[in-house]
Amino acid sequence: MKFEDFVCFEATIPEFQTSDRDGAIGELVSSLEKAGKLGKNNAKAITRAVIKRENEASTGMGKGVAVPHVKHKAVKGVVVAIGQSGAGIDFSALDKQPVYSVILLISPANEPDKHLQAMENIFRNLQYEKFRRFLRQCRSAEQIEDLLREADEGSSL
Repeated sequence: MKFEDFVCFEATIPEFQTSDRDGAIGELVSSLEKAGKLGKNNAKAITRAVIKRENEASTGMGKGVAVPHVKHKAVKGVVVAIGQSGAGIDFSALDKQPVYSVILLISPANEPDKHLQAMENIFRNLQYEKFRRFLRQCRSAEQIEDLLREADEGSSL
C-alpha cells in the first residue's frame, strides 16, 4: 500500500490555525469532511472518537510526529489527512517534545488489515530522520504531496 492509495492530498493543512491537540484533530477531520471523504454529518462523531482514542494513549510517537488513528463505521475506505504546525503542538509525545507533523488515519471498522497496511507504510517512512525532517520543512500541500509521492517511488529519503 502506498501513500497515494490512502492520503487525501486535498485535505492537507500546511499550517494549523489552532495550537492544541484537539483543535488540530478537529481541523484535520473537518478538512477530510470538506474533501468528501467522511460522508455527511459524521465529522463530530469521528472527531470525538479520535480524541477519545488519543485520551486513552497518546499517538505522539516522538521526534516531532503524531499519528492519531481510529477505526470508524462512517468511513468507506482508509483515509489520511496531514497537518503541520510551525510552532509545535503538545501531543503528550513519548519524548515530551512538541509535535510539528500530524498524520490522521481513519479506517473502516470492518477492514483491520487495510488499517494495519496503512500504519505500516506510515511508520516505515517515519522511521527515517530525513523523511521526518523533510516533512517538517514542507510549507505547502504541494510540497507534502511531492514528498509522499517520492517516498512511494522508493527514493532514498
